Amino acid sequence: MIDTLDDLDVEGTTVGVRVDINSPIGDDGTLADDARLRAHVDTLSELLERGGRVAVLAHQGRPGGDDFVSLESHAERLSKLLERPVDHVDTTFSDAAREAVRTLENGDCLVLENTRFYSEEYMEFDAERAAETHLVEGLAPALDVYVNDAFAAAHRSQPSLVGFPTVLPGYAGRVMESELDVLGTIEETPEPRIYVLGGAKVPDSIDVAWSVLEKGLADHVLTAGVVGNVFLIADGVDVGDASSDFIYDQGYWDEIDRAADLLDAYGDSIALPRDVAVERDGERHELGVNALPPGDEEAAMDIGSSTLAYYERLLEDAGTVILNGPAGVFEEEAFATGTRQLYGAATDVEMSIVGGGDTASALRSLGVDGFTHVSTGGGAALRMLTAEPLPAVTALQDGPKRQQPADD
Repeated sequence: MIDTLDDLDVEGTTVGVRVDINSPIGDDGTLADDARLRAHVDTLSELLERGGRVAVLAHQGRPGGDDFVSLESHAERLSKLLERPVDHVDTTFSDAAREAVRTLENGDCLVLENTRFYSEEYMEFDAERAAETHLVEGLAPALDVYVNDAFAAAHRSQPSLVGFPTVLPGYAGRVMESELDVLGTIEETPEPRIYVLGGAKVPDSIDVAWSVLEKGLADHVLTAGVVGNVFLIADGVDVGDASSDFIYDQGYWDEIDRAADLLDAYGDSIALPRDVAVERDGERHELGVNALPPGDEEAAMDIGSSTLAYYERLLEDAGTVILNGPAGVFEEEAFATGTRQLYGAATDVEMSIVGGGDTASALRSLGVDGFTHVSTGGGAALRMLTAEPLPAVTALQDGPKRQQPADD
C-alpha cells in the first residue's frame, strides 16, 4: 500500500519532491519545451497551497550531452507555471543546500541543482545502499518527508528515487498516483483489449507482447514502425536492405528469432503491416509488403493505407486500446499519416491509454488528443505493462510510513 498526498498533513512540513522534468534544451541552454514541467504543476501547487515547504529534486540530461545543464531555467519556468516565486539553488546536498531548505517558510518552493551533476545519481543501487550515498545522507536531515512524482523515472534505482523513501516517510504525488491507478489495473479495463506496438524499442515491445498474450491481457497486438518491420522479417518478408540494415545496426537482429517464436505461439492474435510507405523521388509512395523489391534501398517510413484500414477495423470492436510507439517517421509530414490516423482512431475507443516517451512526443507534435490517459513514462509504462516491479514504487511501498509534520 502506498500513501498519497491525501495521507499527508502538509502544513509546516518540509517536503522533498522528486519530479521528472528532463526536457529538450535549446541552443541557448534554456528549456525548449515545458510539457514535463506542466505535468507536475498539480502536485506542486497542492503542496504549496496546503502550506508545505517544497524542495524540488530533478535531473536533466546525461554527462557529456548538450542537454546536461543546470536547472536554473527550469526554476524560472516553474515560477511562471506556479504563479509564485521559485528559487534555484546551485547545489543539491551541501551546507548551502541544507540551509536554503531549512529557511523555507510555508508555501515556499525552491529547485535544487541537477541531481546528475553528482556521479552517484547516474549509478543504480539497491534501496539500502542508495540511502547511504552522499546525496541522501547530505540532504535527508533537512527534509521531513519525501514525495515521488517522477513516474517516468520509476524504473530506475538511483539514490534520489529509492534512497530517500528508505529513510523518510514516502508518498506518491498526483502524477505517480494517477499512473499507478491506470497502468496497475490494466486487467480491469473493458474488453476486447488491443495493444498497438510501434516505434523503435523492439526488445521492450516484444517483452510486452509476450507478457500480455501469455497472461490473456490482449486480444490483438497490432505492430507498426521498426517493431512491425522486425515481425515482417520474422514472417519471411524481405523488407529491403535499408530497413534490414537499420535493424542490424541497432543490435536488434536477435529479436527476429524472438518475434518468430511469438508468431508461432500467438500468430492469430498478432497483426502485421500489409503495406508500407517509402520515399521515392521526394514523395510518399506505398507498396504492399510482398511487392517490395529485394535489396531495395528505400526504407519503410510508415504503414500504408491498406494497413491503416485493416487496423482501424480491428479498433472499431475494441473496448480498450493501449498504444506505445509511433507508426512511422512522424517527424516528416509525408510519413506522419499512419501515426496521426491510427492514434486518432484510438480516441474513439471506450478506453485509450498511451505510453510516454516517443509516443507522447508524437502526439504533441501531431496535435492528436482525446485519450483516456497519456502516460508520462516510456520505459516505466512498458515495465508496468509487463507486470515487472518498478524500483521507485517498491521503495515507496517498503519505506517508513507517516510522520507528524514539523513544528513551525
